[in-house]
Parts: sequence; structure tokens; C-alpha cells
Amino acid sequence: MIARSFVLLCGLLAPIAVAGAQRDFFDRSRGMLGDPNEYYKPPEFRGNTKYDGRFTFARIKYRGYAHFTNEGPGWAHDYPRAESHFMRIMRELTTMDPFIESSAAVGGNIFGLDDPELFRYPVAYLSEPGGWFPTDQEVAGLRSYLLKGGFLIVDDFGGTRDWMNFTAQMQRVLPSARPVELNGDHPIFDSFFKIDLALLEHGYRGMPSYFGIFQGNDPTKRIMAIVNFNNDIGDYWEWSDRGFDPLPSNEAYKLGVNYLIYALTH
Repeated sequence: MIARSFVLLCGLLAPIAVAGAQRDFFDRSRGMLGDPNEYYKPPEFRGNTKYDGRFTFARIKYRGYAHFTNEGPGWAHDYPRAESHFMRIMRELTTMDPFIESSAAVGGNIFGLDDPELFRYPVAYLSEPGGWFPTDQEVAGLRSYLLKGGFLIVDDFGGTRDWMNFTAQMQRVLPSARPVELNGDHPIFDSFFKIDLALLEHGYRGMPSYFGIFQGNDPTKRIMAIVNFNNDIGDYWEWSDRGFDPLPSNEAYKLGVNYLIYALTH
């Protein structure tokens, strides 16, 4: 019953208007968007909503630019439709009253890893870490965030080069950390829904894998970061109201719900 109702919820999500016009500062000759030394500002961003105690989706930004796309750097992909849709699912399925929108702000907040305000938000989302090159201050900020109880969702990347960059940057954050591949028996896949990973065997970028970075590098302790490799659950959230691959979209929402429930109870 829950599973059938969950599929129906995906079709009830209200679409969010997203500017489709080409950005003025997209240089087609060089294939770059934005300034590699500054934070990109999505045209839909209207500022962070003030913290009021409710669960609010926290997206991590990093400096850099995008290649041959008008979506901005990888951290901004799927913003804000992905988090807005996901928070609507959390509102319907749980007793949480997450932030969804207020005035011009939609979906959630955006933070740099060196922003002290991030510590008010127990779960953070990092998209496309293949293009993630944090500063020393951002490295220190993420280390402190994770060790003090924060939970990081890493999403939307695949391939050897992206994996090598992600692991290299995480070595700077937690030098002793070793990502451990998870199977379907781990409690994170049974914290709300019982997830069958076989339903996602044909992921967005090939065969998906899920890795945990554990507290103290001990698999018996809590997961500090969940890593979706060869997958892009944010994309499935974003386009779920447009009939985009309904079954994987449904399972992607289940993963997101489980991640949040696990993070908030561990």
C-alpha cells in the first residue's frame, strides 16, 4: 500500500518554473559558464531562508565553472526542483514539516562548506564531486561538520576520473577514511522503506554502487557520508513530475527518504 501510494505521490508534485534562457555569460567558444574562482549564483536563487528549526534541505556549493552546459557548475544541477519535489515527498510521508517555499525562496538553502551556518542543518547534499576542488577552509569545515554529527549525501557522478577526484578530496577531509561498498543488507536501506537495490541495477550512469564513509572508519558505527556512484537521484527527483523514468524515480525518492531518516536517527 505504501509503495503504491508513493508512486502516486510522484505524479502529484507541482512543477516549478525554471528559467530556460541561455545565460548571458555562457561563452560558447570556450565552453565555460561562470568564474572558476567564484561561487556561481543560480538565476533561481533568491537567498537562503532564515533558520526556524524546521528541516531544510542544504545544498553544498563550490567554486568553479561548468563545461558546455547552461546549468551552471555541477553542484547547482537540478536546483531547485529536485529539493522542492523531495521535500514535498517528506512532508507527505512523515510527520516532518520541512521547508518547501516561502516568498521567493524555493526548495532549500545553499552553503559553502566553510559557512558556520551549515552546522544548523544536519543533512547536506553535494552534487557532481568530480568538479569539486575545495579550499583548505572548506576542507576543514566539512571535516568538522562530519565529526560533529553531520551527514553528507554525495550524488551525480560516475567514471574513473570523477571517482579519483572525489576520493582525493575526501582524503584531505578525513585522511584515514576508506569508502566501504554497501549491499542491500545495510540498515540505511531499511530505515523507512525496504529498498531492493536490484530495481536500480540499470542506473542513470550504468551499474550504480553505494558507498559509506563511516565514523572512525568503522563499519559498525554510523555512516557520515553516503555516496551514490554511477547514479543521479537528484535528476530523478527533478524530473519525476514529467514522467521521466517512473520506476527509477520512485526508487530514488525511497533512497532519499531512507537517507534522511537514517541520518536523523543516528
